[in-house]
Amino acid sequence: MRAASLALALAFGAAAPAAAGPTATSDPSSMSIVLGRSYTLPAPSLGDQRTINVALPAGYDQHPERRYPVLYLIDGGVDQDFVHIVGTVKLGAIWGRNAEPIVVGIASKDRRRELVGRTADPKLVARYPTAGDSAKFREFVRDQVKPFVAAHFRTDGYSGVIGESLAGLFIAETWLREPSLFDTYAAISPSLWWDNGALSNAAATLVGPAQQGKRLYLASEDEGAQYQAPINRFVAALGKAAGWCYAKPANVTHATIYHTMAPVAIQFLFPPAQAPDPQFGFEVPCSRKS
Repeated sequence: MRAASLALALAFGAAAPAAAGPTATSDPSSMSIVLGRSYTLPAPSLGDQRTINVALPAGYDQHPERRYPVLYLIDGGVDQDFVHIVGTVKLGAIWGRNAEPIVVGIASKDRRRELVGRTADPKLVARYPTAGDSAKFREFVRDQVKPFVAAHFRTDGYSGVIGESLAGLFIAETWLREPSLFDTYAAISPSLWWDNGALSNAAATLVGPAQQGKRLYLASEDEGAQYQAPINRFVAALGKAAGWCYAKPANVTHATIYHTMAPVAIQFLFPPAQAPDPQFGFEVPCSRKS
């Protein structure tokens, strides 16, 4: 395992500063804001290694007696969704919208390989020859990532997961096939169209006692019947479960839904100890729920 600081560099121009303004120094601490740390973990199930990025809650170092839940982020690379989700978590915590978990971003490399299940569709196999190892990626999360986080950080045993698009598909599949991996799930605009909607077709037979107590937040945009039909089948299958929420917000697309719905999803995953102040309009919208 290798660790490295994860920083957002602040660039300073070469122009002379104003007389009354602050000046930049060569001290590295004045030129970066540390967001978290990156770790390289072995991924034997994938025959490779992977990077995880960890951001700790405010006050983590000042309160060694406290333990925290963990939010696992799929597509959690620095150049993926890590910065966006960490910022959303921290802003929500400041406003009392959500509790503040430890955020663990799990970077993906080949998303078609790691985030989707096997397909027998010859067209998909030809177009995406590496696709189909979501079970191996799930093994990596279960056997390497979660034990590492539990061993190195003050966790309280409660965990959630969030992701969008193909990551949302992986999360929906995990909720169906290995629901014990996390306690609470958020799949934003999941690509349930993959493999001609195979996962949504199987959902009705997979939803059962195993999902009891495993909360699920699902959000999708309306981008036509081809994409909506598998979502509708999946939502219909959820009727057998409890503790789920499906949202279909207006005026969003696949490109904008994550930024719109992430604050809501995180509130669902990690509600604050005290209910959010209603004057701010903090509520979890559900088109359908149980």
